[in-house]
Amino acid sequence: MRGLDGKRVLITGGASGIGAATASRFLQEGSAVVVLDSDAQGREGIRRKLPDLAGTVDADVSDQQQVRSAVDDAVKIMGGLDVLINNAGISIRHKFLDITAEEWAKIIAVNLTGVFYVAQAAAKHMVEHDGGVILQTASTNGVVGYPNYADYNASKAGVIELTRSMALELAPKIRVCAVAPGYVLTPMQRAEYTEQMLNEVNSKIPMQRHAMPEEVASLFAFLASDEASYLTGHVYTIDGAETAGGLASR
Repeated sequence: MRGLDGKRVLITGGASGIGAATASRFLQEGSAVVVLDSDAQGREGIRRKLPDLAGTVDADVSDQQQVRSAVDDAVKIMGGLDVLINNAGISIRHKFLDITAEEWAKIIAVNLTGVFYVAQAAAKHMVEHDGGVILQTASTNGVVGYPNYADYNASKAGVIELTRSMALELAPKIRVCAVAPGYVLTPMQRAEYTEQMLNEVNSKIPMQRHAMPEEVASLFAFLASDEASYLTGHVYTIDGAETAGGLASR
């Protein structure tokens, strides 16, 4: 992608799944990459898997002080910050009536408040320097309704509206977009499926398969590149047409 060589990229939740695939893709593009993740084992694993990483930093994204320190550390490691992939998130599968106050608070703290904390810390640095690009991981769960994930769905819808608001306020110096994946076959997701379950889900997707993490990483790379220099303020869905037909395609 044009314009990614030499860019300084911070990826939250970058030790596994979509985040790890995105870190690998930006390294292939010649970018300097720092991974932020709260999982010590995950950080150790991604350093082994991607030895060309500029570094890793530790932070609970729901803790503002930890976030500020981690972003500062990433800037010191790379000498600046051009691109943020704001990807860290969690989910808990529960029926709406069974969601506890503690579970609700945890999901919102990580998936929405955490996204806000990291985005604000990164944006303050970018505004003071040469601008940049902030890309946030939303979900098709934030675009249409899904049962058993009311807290997660609400958090991802919040990320989408946060993204739009940020884009309006931070233009023209900073571009802000969201990526909304549908079903993605991460190693963690694959471990939860039997072959029958995987086939049943695939049969509901018009493309007849899950996305691979590398395909989502490719979209992040494009949106961060100079090829996408006029794209800001929107959410880009990558779901194999899952949501294109509403109920019929689900």
